[in-house]
Amino acid sequence: MAGLELKAVRKDFGPVSVIKGVDLSIADGELVVFVGPSGCGKSTLLRMIAGLETVSDGAIRIEGADVTHMPASDRGLAMVFQSYALYPHMSVYANMAFALENMGVAKPEIAKRVQRAAAMLRLTDYLDRKPGALSGGQRQRVAIGRAIVRDPKIFLFDEPLSNLDAELRVATRKELAALHAEIGGTMIYVTHDQVEAMTLADRIVVLNGGRIEQVGAPLDLYNRPDNLFVAGFIGSPRMNLLPATMDASGALLLAGRALAGAPRGLAPAGERLTLGVRPEHVEACAEAEADLVAQVDLVERLGGETFVYGAAPGDLALTIRLDGQTAVARRESLPVRFSRSHLHVFDQTGQARRPDIPARS
Repeated sequence: MAGLELKAVRKDFGPVSVIKGVDLSIADGELVVFVGPSGCGKSTLLRMIAGLETVSDGAIRIEGADVTHMPASDRGLAMVFQSYALYPHMSVYANMAFALENMGVAKPEIAKRVQRAAAMLRLTDYLDRKPGALSGGQRQRVAIGRAIVRDPKIFLFDEPLSNLDAELRVATRKELAALHAEIGGTMIYVTHDQVEAMTLADRIVVLNGGRIEQVGAPLDLYNRPDNLFVAGFIGSPRMNLLPATMDASGALLLAGRALAGAPRGLAPAGERLTLGVRPEHVEACAEAEADLVAQVDLVERLGGETFVYGAAPGDLALTIRLDGQTAVARRESLPVRFSRSHLHVFDQTGQARRPDIPARS
């Protein structure tokens, strides 16, 4: 397997800039997930790595070698697409063996590779079947097996689970994680599903408008987002984002009230800020201890947890996660308090302000 380096990579379609100077290093054996909203450039970036899109500027290096203008067929990569793209008239074995036959690999070696991949993906009993006789999850495993047999330098996955139903997505996601643990290959995985990103990735690359917003381990991004975009994008339900300010004494003000015990002096006095707190860090409490009192609009009871959606005075929308089957009713008033050790503060530019980041004067 191999490492990958992108240096100031750009992609322009005429006057429209889609990828705007991306720098990224991926270590040998890492599973890195590109995530972001539709149109952020994640699939375009993957296709540039694969050689399916030309690079307008910058460089792509694999194992230290510059492959920026190298044909896709010479890069030694394997790509699994959103569409299975299997040959319907061929058996599972023939689909997995086809690329190796075109490469002139000897038949005994082809059989060895196909049988090994089939065993990994639990497809041994299906090698004689045609794709039409398989379930969606099995077809996607065949597509992954077709990539495995090529023994590529890097695996590229472009939203491979998006055509599967919810149950199959979960099952196939587990299989992909187990596959990476077994073969230890370098993998780059594109998805818009942050659950896939959080559960599969060694590191997540959050893209927005053709630029990287933040790169890090899943829980690092969840616990320490660098900016408002990452804070709002990573996490489901999304983080509560509320208008706040800093008073002359350095206290954080929410709805005109100082939050005792909150971080102090994170910004100049009077600066408009955004306070972030995740739903699981909003706690029901006695009214005398409350930071806000929410009017409940909607309750979602999921058995092991309850999500409450409401609004506080000043049109402050709140999402609250409560453990278990909490008895909360619509139109009820719910006093809540924010966990002081889990507050996030963002300045007017959307950048995170933390005690380890000096306040700007």
